[in-house]
Amino acid sequence: MGMARRTPSSIHLLFAVDKPVGCTSHDVVARARRALSERRVGHAGTLDPLASGVMVLGVGQATRLLGRITQETKSYIADIAFGFETNTDDAEGEATRRVEVVPELFDRAFAERAVAASVGPQMQVPPAFSAISVNGVRSYKRARAGDAVELPPRSVEVLSATLVAVSDVAGSPVWTVAYTVSKGTYIRALARDLGRSVDSAAHVASLRRTASGTVTLSDCLDIDALTVDAAQSRCLDPVRVLGCPAISVPTETLEDIRCGRRLSPKLVSAATRPVGEGDIVALVHEGSLHAVARLEAGRIAMCDVFPQAIGGVAL
Repeated sequence: MGMARRTPSSIHLLFAVDKPVGCTSHDVVARARRALSERRVGHAGTLDPLASGVMVLGVGQATRLLGRITQETKSYIADIAFGFETNTDDAEGEATRRVEVVPELFDRAFAERAVAASVGPQMQVPPAFSAISVNGVRSYKRARAGDAVELPPRSVEVLSATLVAVSDVAGSPVWTVAYTVSKGTYIRALARDLGRSVDSAAHVASLRRTASGTVTLSDCLDIDALTVDAAQSRCLDPVRVLGCPAISVPTETLEDIRCGRRLSPKLVSAATRPVGEGDIVALVHEGSLHAVARLEAGRIAMCDVFPQAIGGVAL
């Protein structure tokens, strides 16, 4: 029996939702599929169930952009609770190490110094309960099965860390910190390491992603209010999200683009900002993204061509 043909998507765009606490990133995608009556929906940048905030989704051809937009910096507001570490490095896990809380943890100046010291490039050991694959098995699956998971440290960068508040929650200190970090940085691991840096123990009590690249909470739709009309009217500009220069191409080049042919270097002069050898450029026409290309040996060579153009370009 032949495979059932998948009906092509009728909408092709990027949009952002404010992910609620308590559901997985996969749950958000499933809800978006139902709300839009579209099978082809994906997301960029996983958020833990405990975390809320900015999540970028793509529908139709725009799902092919998602791999290109995960390379971005991300910003978060985290509540970091002191007194114990957990096996997940957040409030969902079981306590693994307890440390008596000392009075200086309630001191704002002390907290500010400790948070400021976490800024910069560093090697970070990811949480055992993470989506990193080890020999083809997701780390959290092995951790849940009781295996000892030691993930190798990876290079990350904390671009900024600002103490927002120090609170007393039932006698325990909670530091609220605003972070901007490089791709692949775990805030849960930052919290764990922050606790250890002050001879204490800490975990993330709550986490909210406030920005993913150029996409902020103000760009986000409420997942419960998601409709085709809402997604279309509040869609993200794919060029802004990609962060690359754009070239407005004339109608007569569209056939060449669809066939994957190289375009004349003369078009490069029309780019929104200078384009050098090897640079990625968005090819747009009448408010839609038709292809992502690269400048190769002076010619414009196609990387990804979208047979159904992606909407939302604000050029």
